[in-house]
Amino acid sequence: MNTALSWIKAYVPELECSDQEYCDKMTLSGTKVEGFDRKDKNLEKIVVGQIDAIEKHPDADKLIVCQVNIGSETIQIVTGANNVKVGDKVPVVLNGGKVAGGHDGGPLPEDGISIKAGKLRGIPSNGMMCSIEELGSDRTMYPEAPEEGIYIFERESDCDGEVSSKEVSSKEVSSEKDGKSHVEVGADAVELLGLHDTVFEYEITSNRVDCYSVLGVAREAAATFGKTFVPPEVKMVGNDEDVNDYVSVEVRDKDLCPRYCARVCKNIKIGPSPQWMQRRLAASGIRPINNLVDITNYVMEEYGQPMHAFDLDTIAGHKIIVRRANDGDEFQTLDGQMRKLDGEVLMICDAEKEIGIAGIMGGENSKITDDVHTVLFEAATFNGPNIRKSAKRIGLRTDASGKFEKGLEPHNAEDAINRACQLIEELGCGEVVGGMVDIAEPMAEQKVLPFRPEKYNKLLGTSISEEEMLEIFGRLDIGTVKKEDGSIELVIPYFRQDLTCDADIAEEVVRFFGYDKVPDTLPSGEAMTGKLSYKLRIEQKARDIAEYCGFSEGMNFSFESPRVFDKLLLPADDVLRRTVTISNPLGEDYSIMRTLPLHGMLSSLAINYNRRNKDVKLYELGNVYLPGKLPLTELPEERMQFTLGFYGEGDFYVMKGVAEEFFAAVGMHKKPSYTPDSGKPFLHPGRQAEIRYDGVLVGYLGEVHPEVLDNYGIGTKAYIAVLDMPNLIPFTTFDRKYEGIAKYPSVSRDLSMVVPKNILAGDIENVILQRGGKLLESCQLFDIYEGAQIKQGFKSVAYSVTFRAKDRTLEESDVNAAMKKILNGLEQLGIELRQ
Repeated sequence: MNTALSWIKAYVPELECSDQEYCDKMTLSGTKVEGFDRKDKNLEKIVVGQIDAIEKHPDADKLIVCQVNIGSETIQIVTGANNVKVGDKVPVVLNGGKVAGGHDGGPLPEDGISIKAGKLRGIPSNGMMCSIEELGSDRTMYPEAPEEGIYIFERESDCDGEVSSKEVSSKEVSSEKDGKSHVEVGADAVELLGLHDTVFEYEITSNRVDCYSVLGVAREAAATFGKTFVPPEVKMVGNDEDVNDYVSVEVRDKDLCPRYCARVCKNIKIGPSPQWMQRRLAASGIRPINNLVDITNYVMEEYGQPMHAFDLDTIAGHKIIVRRANDGDEFQTLDGQMRKLDGEVLMICDAEKEIGIAGIMGGENSKITDDVHTVLFEAATFNGPNIRKSAKRIGLRTDASGKFEKGLEPHNAEDAINRACQLIEELGCGEVVGGMVDIAEPMAEQKVLPFRPEKYNKLLGTSISEEEMLEIFGRLDIGTVKKEDGSIELVIPYFRQDLTCDADIAEEVVRFFGYDKVPDTLPSGEAMTGKLSYKLRIEQKARDIAEYCGFSEGMNFSFESPRVFDKLLLPADDVLRRTVTISNPLGEDYSIMRTLPLHGMLSSLAINYNRRNKDVKLYELGNVYLPGKLPLTELPEERMQFTLGFYGEGDFYVMKGVAEEFFAAVGMHKKPSYTPDSGKPFLHPGRQAEIRYDGVLVGYLGEVHPEVLDNYGIGTKAYIAVLDMPNLIPFTTFDRKYEGIAKYPSVSRDLSMVVPKNILAGDIENVILQRGGKLLESCQLFDIYEGAQIKQGFKSVAYSVTFRAKDRTLEESDVNAAMKKILNGLEQLGIELRQ
């Protein structure tokens, strides 16, 4: 996106700044300026001169000697140009001045070319008359310049007309009306050529569609510099006729064309557009062609709304039909190329044929010629993604398609087409027919967002006042409405499609408040300050403990085969068989999302076993995916599982010890309880347990069922443990309370008991812990015995029980009282002291 600073100043008349200041401030406020180019670079001491006399050079057939009046004096210039005559007014560079380049139009030298007085074939020459190339431009942007020779200030076309004083200076207006009679001798020729200007190049992000227009950039400039934004006054012009008597419009594919506006202008006079329009288009990189084409291009740059002009006399039935093309159709565009179409390309058609590719380019069969009398103006809104895909498929991307593919605002189409008709009338290029054909889908109402200054400041780390925020919103045309409860709502203008939430509004505040004024603050939140989140810290602790215990981390696929459940001996009605099915799987082996983590762990152990690796210990932290309802109506629940597996040296109690080591490391100081029969079909029925903590199931562990081991090809005992992290994390803490070394001695008692086999060690420990009181420090199982010396159905269990007081030395009576309570509780379980 390129714009000339003079065009911006037409809408921000109070704007006064240097080029670098403009570049820096606009970039800081969010409209990034990639660079700028001064059009008068290396143009010095160039004035308007009038040729008063011409003589042939006495010693050169191709040179002439001119007497040129430059206002303050008459100077002599020798030139080889053959297109000048007495009375012409031309740009003259004086002695000591500079021009941008040579007359051959080659690359411009970095420092320009200095001009000094001298002699040509013995005749003094005190300056130089300039071609347009020597002034750093070319005929593309100055079509009135001759192909070869000196640029001549001459009368403009009959279609100059008057223009609004809010857009063009009075000096330009008078010049447009009366031609070269108002080009004063001795005036600044660079200014008359519109070269005292700077063209800025912007990098506009796709979400800021409004800034793909001069008005959008000017609005940003006004807000950035705190100046008044003065947009052009658009009027609905037209005669007493009705446009519906001239043309009708039918939109068949409204999903691709939500709005189509059409207006008609008759008695068209084709000619050059006025110089102020040509200069502005040239500065934007658009070649001036004629008044009609230039007006559509001008409005496209001004409003960011592409337009197209059709010769109404070439439109069959004077009817416009907007529809999709047919597969295999071919269409010749304005550039003379045949384009292959398909059923997704939107076309502009008349009653008989296609006449344009919507949003991309018009057709050769309806182009504007010099014989045009009646013009149909089109301003529409097309589906952005469709335009982008169509342009890519047919291999044609234009300025118009580049704007349409961003997603234009439907309200803009009406303003743009009225602006074009207003220019037609103001420039005297034709007569505008009254009324407008407007085919539109219901347009969205203006968005309204709540005004939340506290949240904006929290997001930004600032303390900007409400008043300052509201002042910024006023500069951006964001309206405010005060409700009955005193709260304020923000009314978002139609052209700001990018403002949808609090974060967007906060960005608007800070970019005009000034990013450089935002104080340095540390981000809030654990992750933002460089710390891991609590969940990730627990997971990291799991890794640390597993690796400390000799386990190596593994990673397995979340995609599995439905056959996995058979290998794990799960019943047909087991809830774990309810899975999320992949819609485009790599194959059946990767067709569902796993609901338990064992297949990957056992497969990894099997690979190691078959490669004769001994004593393999693996762990994994990975998700399982549990659907709520099938078929899926919402995302499945993802639960992190800490899975441990090993074979070789070790047994059930080694795995239990690893789990308890982890519990202790994450602050779970209470003893977990173990239920022997966890009901897991893939575990050995007599060597498995559920793990509960405060009554909540947090996992299970056990020896893998022999049949499952056979299914995976593992020829030795293997053990697994699975800890459910979502259930486990609420009981964890990293808070630690340290106590000093005990000052008073402990007292130990050994309990040797005859216990029924059906009573668990955990049940015994619970009785000891509950009845031991505050003096109980610990209890430790140190012996289990079954044999001939123990009666049938019983086992011998021995515990070491330790007591200690923090404030005194225990007496025998203290320990005996605690032991009596413990023994009474054990007797209720049918436990006897061993004699």
